[in-house]
Amino acid sequence: MSFWVYILKCSDKSYYTGHTDNLESRLYLHNHNTFDCYTSSRLPVILVFYEEFSSREEALERERQIKRWSRQKKEALIKGDWTKLSDLARGW
Repeated sequence: MSFWVYILKCSDKSYYTGHTDNLESRLYLHNHNTFDCYTSSRLPVILVFYEEFSSREEALERERQIKRWSRQKKEALIKGDWTKLSDLARGW
């Protein structure tokens, strides 16, 4: 079974990071406002990043890591700009 960490871009341009074992279903649930959460008042949302893991623990650990990051680091990750991401991690 696969687990996913994902980043959604909300209509207010903010980012939401979460994890799931069914990425398609979770995206549907966010966009159809089926549960009360951060994205509920920021619809629609767009999937801008996802990463696969083999265990829920790994996915949860990665989610927590990304949630602590600055907007700049998240955007570098989304763009796949590893140089900028590395520089930001070093505080440059």
